[in-house]
Amino acid sequence: MKRVGGRVALLGLVLVLSLAFFLPSYPALFQSLPDWMKRALPNKGITLGLDLQGGIHLVLEVEEDRAVEIAVDRAATAIQDLIADKKLQVEAVTRTGHSQITLEFKNGDQKAELQKLLEEFPSFFELEQGGAATRLVYELREGEIKRIKDSAINQALETIRNRIDQFGVAEPLIQRQGLKQIVVQLPGIKEPKRAKDLIKETALLEFKMLDEGSKVAMELPQRIPKGKEEEILKQFAGRVPQGDEILFERVVDKDTGREFRIPYLIKKRVMLAGDVLSDARVSIGQFNEPYVAVSFDAKGAREFERITAENVKKRMAIVLDNTVYSAPVIQERIGGGRAQISGTFTMQEANDLAIVLRAGALPAPLKIIQDLTVGPSLGRDSIEKGIRSTLFAGALVILFMAIYYRLSGIIADFALALNLICLIGALAGLNATLTLPGIAGIILTIGMGVDSNVLIFERIREELRSGKPVRLAVDGGYDKALLTIIDSHVTTLITGFALFLFGTGPIKGFAVTLCLGIAINLFTALIGTKVVFDVLNQRQKVERLSI
Repeated sequence: MKRVGGRVALLGLVLVLSLAFFLPSYPALFQSLPDWMKRALPNKGITLGLDLQGGIHLVLEVEEDRAVEIAVDRAATAIQDLIADKKLQVEAVTRTGHSQITLEFKNGDQKAELQKLLEEFPSFFELEQGGAATRLVYELREGEIKRIKDSAINQALETIRNRIDQFGVAEPLIQRQGLKQIVVQLPGIKEPKRAKDLIKETALLEFKMLDEGSKVAMELPQRIPKGKEEEILKQFAGRVPQGDEILFERVVDKDTGREFRIPYLIKKRVMLAGDVLSDARVSIGQFNEPYVAVSFDAKGAREFERITAENVKKRMAIVLDNTVYSAPVIQERIGGGRAQISGTFTMQEANDLAIVLRAGALPAPLKIIQDLTVGPSLGRDSIEKGIRSTLFAGALVILFMAIYYRLSGIIADFALALNLICLIGALAGLNATLTLPGIAGIILTIGMGVDSNVLIFERIREELRSGKPVRLAVDGGYDKALLTIIDSHVTTLITGFALFLFGTGPIKGFAVTLCLGIAINLFTALIGTKVVFDVLNQRQKVERLSI
């Protein structure tokens, strides 16, 4: 009786723990408990997946070729700076094509010196130019191109994760899919458009100087209506000096609320990039307008101080994703590694800008390949149908077992109820995400739960037909069915593990519930029902078993 008592206590403990873990899933019931009990119990229950509580599902693709172009552009800027330090006369250093850098110069005697200088960039190799004396073309190596593309995916994955974490979405799913795609699931999101904009924004911050001395800069209009940007670009096409570009600042008229654009002629050369930022926070200005205060790291602070010292009384544009946010005049050398990005921000826009700057720039733009929005009403409908399906399947199984196996079937039904309670408790305790396929896994577990008992009961029937007493027949039935039950459960567990390892979000949800259900079913079938039979045999000698 001692062994039976220990197993009964174990079943009771498992049942209590399962209910304790499940309680937080019902907030109304959980909040009504005494404070001491709430402190003792876990405070998180089952997390509902995207298909049950609503949200957005995005499949994003990183523009790998653009990542390579950005890397080559940065290398061209670095080469240009190095050439300026060496005081060599070079007409232009530009990216040509997808992965090439072209150097043009007038003095052919400098060619050997430039070739030696470019040895500091081992990721590039020189293309044969048929003896061209005033032109050098270097191309990025194939291995480096592959590394940049792979790095772009991983960096984009980490950047998106950082942004979403700061945005405050609970239980997001962010994972790589295939070679260049990223899957993002945000359950329970209330502002899907804002979240998509936050994810997609490249957030490439650059500090560039305005070219105010050019004739084109003087001919540009002071401001234009929103939507007229292409007309301005066509009007000045072919007249923009080499190394310059026209970019626009967004402004809002406070009186009318209308949006305008201010065109600027800006030098393409990046004086300072956003990769030297250490922090970005929203602050309030003297006119009660929000702005974003940025801080540079040690290297960025030194560079920013040098740049501002060399360009006093000149205008510097703060450019984010090819949009000018502000273009202030540098009044004096700026030390301390601090600057501010001001504009016609709302508080939410300023917060979002600070988030993307803190999380870092994406290595390349993203394209949305798939965009699915699941409404909460659809989620509620899925939950209701899932619960109805589970109850209907459970009722049919319970009825069949009670009719076909009589009292023994009722004992199996007890094990099935225990199985479901333990499964729900385990999901809550592990803080697993319950999805619609997960509910399907629970329904499948109901079938697997009674399957073990059917094997045991048929073995018990065989033992009873051979003339054995009830107690020996029960023990023999469990012993003979043990290996078969373990074999079937282990093979199903292997399948579940494979689905979990190689499947995507919904498949993983199904695999989690399936694996947990199978493991718990082994416990309830081999221990739960056996305890009931043992208790019956211990209390009184059972002459005839209802099976």
